[in-house]
Amino acid sequence: MKQTPKWKFAIMVWLAIYPAITLLSYFIGDYIKNLSLPIKTLIMTGILVPLMVFVLLPLLRKILGNWLNK
Repeated sequence: MKQTPKWKFAIMVWLAIYPAITLLSYFIGDYIKNLSLPIKTLIMTGILVPLMVFVLLPLLRKILGNWLNK
């Protein structure tokens, strides 16, 4: 199997992470706004990393599969 070019993988990650961060900030931003920055970051990454690894990146790899491997 041919390896995906890094620039295409970077675009795929950006397509997943930007809307995920934006939506997560929108939905939980008010609840965590008074916490310290390290705690906010811990909460955000604790949600976003599993979401990226187990949901968004596999979904985008399936959707963008043909383009990623060209």
